[in-house]
Amino acid sequence: MVLKIGLTGGIGSGKSTVAGIFKVLGIPVFDADSAAKELMNSDKGLQQQLLETFGAETFVGGMLNRQYLAGIVFNNPFKLEQLNAIVHPATIAAAERWMQQQSTPYAVKEAALLFESGSAAGLDYIVGVFAPEALRIKRVMDRDGVGRQEVLARINRQIDDEIKRRLCDFVVINDEQQPLIPQVVALHEKFTQKINNEKIG
Repeated sequence: MVLKIGLTGGIGSGKSTVAGIFKVLGIPVFDADSAAKELMNSDKGLQQQLLETFGAETFVGGMLNRQYLAGIVFNNPFKLEQLNAIVHPATIAAAERWMQQQSTPYAVKEAALLFESGSAAGLDYIVGVFAPEALRIKRVMDRDGVGRQEVLARINRQIDDEIKRRLCDFVVINDEQQPLIPQVVALHEKFTQKINNEKIG
């Protein structure tokens, strides 16, 4: 039995950094965001749905035209909902197949929209990564070269942090005050111990 751990966090929270620490500890991580992009470029059925919904310009030379698609869904909640309804089920199915192939004590599924997409179902525990909003905004502005208003627009499209915190089983604070690695190592030990105890039982 492999424990299925969900890892989520709002934009700029440092979720990918935490995922990287789990990888260093030898734990496999499924990156749902990268998987979704890969599926849109490789899954013919998915491509057909996207073409029918968003038009012929969605793909150029067989590759996803991300700029075109982003331009359609960025300020249109209905179009964004359409995109998610097409892509999320395929990504969730890919994650389930991936989980079944793992043999470590636990494996991590990393997804920004873990709750919003319905992909939290079937997971044993969920870890949330949190950081103060001002710090998140600065990180994304520095990382993506975008303005404050665009970052706020992205934040507002994700579930509120307080709600997310209540939905998580474990919380990692990435505020650049509390050391990050010891928090992740403590979770690693907890998950490993739990699976060992269940094997003994």
